[in-house]
Amino acid sequence: MSLDSVSHAAATPEKDQPYEALGLKDNEYALIKEILGRRPTSGELAMYSVMWSEHCSYKSSKIHLRQFGAKVTPEMTKNLLVGMGENAGVVDVGEGWAVTFKIESHNHPSFIEPFQGAATGVGGIVRDIISMGARPVAVMDALRFGDLHHPDTARVAPGVVSGISFYGNCLGLPNIGGETWFDPIYQANPLVNALAVGVLRHEDLHLASATGAGNKVVLFGARTGGDGIGGASILASETFDEGGPTKRPAVQVGDPFAEKVLIECCLELFADKVVEGIQDLGAAGISCATSELAANGGSGMEISLDEVLLRDETLTAEEILMSESQERMMAIVAPEKLERFMAIIEKWEVEASVLGTVTDTGRLIIHWRGETIVDVDPATVAIDSPVYERPYHRPSWLDALQANTTDDLPRSTNREKVRGEILRVLASPSVANMEWITNQYDRYVLGNTALSFPDDGGMIRVDEESGLGVALATDANARFSYLDPYRGAQLALSEAYRNVAATGANPVAVSDCLNFGSPEDPEVMWQFVESVGGLADGCLELEVPVTGGNVSLYNQTGTTAIFPTPVVAVMGVIDTVERRLPSGWQDDGENLYLLGDTRAELDGSLWAQTLHDHLGGMPPIPDLPAEKALAGLMVAAARDGIVTSAHDVSTGGLLVTLAEGALRRGVGARVWVGEMMDTTGLDLTQILFSESVARMVVSVAREDDVKFQGLCRGRGVPVTRIGVTEMPSGALEIAEVGSFSLEELSRITRSTIPDALGPVVGYQPSR
Repeated sequence: MSLDSVSHAAATPEKDQPYEALGLKDNEYALIKEILGRRPTSGELAMYSVMWSEHCSYKSSKIHLRQFGAKVTPEMTKNLLVGMGENAGVVDVGEGWAVTFKIESHNHPSFIEPFQGAATGVGGIVRDIISMGARPVAVMDALRFGDLHHPDTARVAPGVVSGISFYGNCLGLPNIGGETWFDPIYQANPLVNALAVGVLRHEDLHLASATGAGNKVVLFGARTGGDGIGGASILASETFDEGGPTKRPAVQVGDPFAEKVLIECCLELFADKVVEGIQDLGAAGISCATSELAANGGSGMEISLDEVLLRDETLTAEEILMSESQERMMAIVAPEKLERFMAIIEKWEVEASVLGTVTDTGRLIIHWRGETIVDVDPATVAIDSPVYERPYHRPSWLDALQANTTDDLPRSTNREKVRGEILRVLASPSVANMEWITNQYDRYVLGNTALSFPDDGGMIRVDEESGLGVALATDANARFSYLDPYRGAQLALSEAYRNVAATGANPVAVSDCLNFGSPEDPEVMWQFVESVGGLADGCLELEVPVTGGNVSLYNQTGTTAIFPTPVVAVMGVIDTVERRLPSGWQDDGENLYLLGDTRAELDGSLWAQTLHDHLGGMPPIPDLPAEKALAGLMVAAARDGIVTSAHDVSTGGLLVTLAEGALRRGVGARVWVGEMMDTTGLDLTQILFSESVARMVVSVAREDDVKFQGLCRGRGVPVTRIGVTEMPSGALEIAEVGSFSLEELSRITRSTIPDALGPVVGYQPSR
């Protein structure tokens, strides 16, 4: 049988093609034929199917994502070197340094094969960072699993965590933070959102574009195999059936040792200035790399798939184009620099092959076995995909949900009952001690980690001489977003922003990973539209730009979608990491202050979930001006050295903050909240468990009290003295409730996860 060449396609217009199996709709297949003036070859069909997938083209979301570029001020863009549209955003952080960071999803593969799905998620985001010309310096992850006690969680959660730890630890990159939630809504749809951050000098910046006719197109790194075929087009753009995972070939397989060599090889190629443009091969593989490089450069490209180095010689041309084999990069190299390029490649024992050349024709032409199997305008593949204005409407059930508030839920006044409720909340899986997970990660390799778990944010030293550093945090409360997606997105932003500020860093930029159900469901689409609007408006008010990110749709099983989960990552800058603030108090006799206002906001709270299995009402009201004022206060307090620790108040309210602050370094405290109850009119439950925003607990040495309170007054931040640290006590005493030994609190919080998932090496919970 002859190949399905361009000439053969033109001569056989009636040939049936399996476009539906590749995820294309009838109208999309018709549009491809209209663009080409003929039916596509099977190779072209493969390219269009994978590049027009939801995962790659953002066809249902791009019209809404444009808000991130439209709602900006000069202040937001003044330090932005690269914004949305490239592999990762790049921000000027001063002293000639720039930082690139991005968060993206690997949800569906992680359900099917948790270890490899999560591992290759780390590998993929790291290659995005490399492709900007940066050295990767750290990773983070935002994880969502199902019910902790469900049998399948014992498969998914340990597999995901081991995959992340294996790949990251082998790369030698510290894992410095993130978050983990357990909720039944994610039972068949875990979320694995991976973030990577890299540093570079301004002059080392590289972009993904192919320019200069005659320049060579070089594929280097691992050989191309059959793993990951159709991953982006089929797997990530389709809901799971109730029957469970079936598409195992779509899961990629990673080799972190190959990636580690690839990183160093790329950095030397950049240093020697032998690369004109570069693109990583992740989702959509060669289809993506060739079409995006050519389209971004406004050029053409002519290559031969016969030159692709294969580890499976039986692969068809279509499979080669769609393969998502890991640890591969594509570079554009000037002919006069090719010899030097290959010498560096050989030095690092990385395989490479020249696939073809950049042209000025504006066409992407691909040959295989003597035939032309692709002849397209690359922009039609990579840029001009269909754009859908999906119908959307407010869910009919939302009014009833929002009306079902916590007002009528019983609130205990008995000291013993409140004490028991406190212990139950602290044992909740989403606020329990996460060392079972984080102890599997290397947090300190490379020696530049300044803060990591369980501090509010991770922090990395960028410059060893000056101490310049960056802090990062990721956050999202899907329960809040389910109740009100506009507010929920702003609450995710405000919490991540606050966590960065708690480290003493100034928040400057955002990346996001927007996880939702099917966009073909008008109610899900409404959730998405509201979330994007809320996030865009919130970033505008806080004056932090969205530098890039990822949209992950079709996260549902059957007709049951996940709660909307817009994960927001915020990056901040600190002049020197020596001024960083840990999240737990460290010394005896320091005063504890609560910053911000507490309101009666228990709807959607951990208290409501844990004690009453209740979800309804309205989430807390975002207060972005207050968040901005609080962040400014914390940056100034850290700079002047008048605060010794800081911990945000969020999930679980003041109670969880106090417990975590005491357990962080084993320093007890005596706390009183009666005065707050009198001045606010709130009851004990509301004071302890409210999840009102723009709040933080800080510790201040007594000699700095006057200066600190003056700083708060000057910046208009409410401040209330609520306690004092007592190192010898070994307890957290809440005057209105009673005393909790730190040993008891540690046992309660440390046992939750290992009791369900079993012990791991290096982590034995205290009992």
